[in-house]
Amino acid sequence: MSGSAINNPLDRALELARQVKGGVAPRPAVGAVVVKNGAVIGEGATQRRPGQHAEPIALSKAGHQTKGATIYCSLEPHAFQGFAAPCTEAIINSGITRVVSPLEDPNPRVSGNGYRQLAASGIEVIRECSTKQRSEAERLIEGFAHHVKTGLPMVTLKFAASLDGKIATRTGDSQWITNEKSRERVHEMRRQSDALITGIGTLLSDNPRLTARDHLGNATGRPALRVVIDSHGQMPASVRLLKEPGEILWVVRDDVDVKPPTDSVTILKASGENGKANLSIIIEALGARGLHDVMIEAGAELTGAFINGNHVNKVTAFIAPIIIGGEDAMGAIGGQGIESLSNALSLDRVSHSLIDGDILVEGYVSSNTKIASNYTPKAE
Repeated sequence: MSGSAINNPLDRALELARQVKGGVAPRPAVGAVVVKNGAVIGEGATQRRPGQHAEPIALSKAGHQTKGATIYCSLEPHAFQGFAAPCTEAIINSGITRVVSPLEDPNPRVSGNGYRQLAASGIEVIRECSTKQRSEAERLIEGFAHHVKTGLPMVTLKFAASLDGKIATRTGDSQWITNEKSRERVHEMRRQSDALITGIGTLLSDNPRLTARDHLGNATGRPALRVVIDSHGQMPASVRLLKEPGEILWVVRDDVDVKPPTDSVTILKASGENGKANLSIIIEALGARGLHDVMIEAGAELTGAFINGNHVNKVTAFIAPIIIGGEDAMGAIGGQGIESLSNALSLDRVSHSLIDGDILVEGYVSSNTKIASNYTPKAE
């Protein structure tokens, strides 16, 4: 890496941030690249606490060569003393003369202060970039930005269905509706999530591991947290996810007496109405942990409950070019549903793409109103 040429250092910084997304919360995923005379002399990405931020790592790798160099950052360098020293201070002391950083940090403790500190020290600050680069930079921290604003994680509902909206046949056969490439994309989405939520029904019927695996089938150690909503405490000790590394949050009702089957299991009591778990308590607990990006992979009933409770911020739907049919075949979204189309959950900023014949549709819930009030961001 040291001394190597690179076509677009900002693209590399974004790639570095993408590699650590889902593994560094409550910090945002950031990448940084130091360039001098057209060659990369140092690069870094955010580490999990108590590790370093991206910029000091990149500067350290560049060593004494930083004087007169340029640093490319996927997010505005942070500018206050928190769990880590200000990145602006490290940049100023390094002799860097130019900072290329397109996106202002949404944390009000930074929010332009980083740019101002750098400019006040005589460093040239450049924020111009391509539309594609800005969009990618924003996407990488969208969960962080949502958490800064609300104190809650951004919740993405993911499901896979046939053209007629079915997630299984009438006999319950569901593997696999989508193709291998789509499933690879799902694993990448898991890797970039801080937590994955499922329900006891999915656990008992499919016995999933709920891990992110690479194209060779190797576990990546993500997501860091897997959440099982199991109101009545039915999770058997034999399920496969208990044999995978990483913490499991076992959500049961207050009146359910269960003990963690392994040291990796933490119990959350969250009673709601009609014998169900209180989803608000769960989402707030994840927000209190500083988690930014949470994904739901669950059956129709729990999926419907999250939608009806107004807990979904983003939808990712994989649509396979098949028709299953049958009145008894399970649909993607359960629950009572709406009475009028005017009350339908609608999406903004919708995009779609083809994945080897499957259609991936993504969009952001336009009617989300669940905003936590009087939230003060933590140190980082």
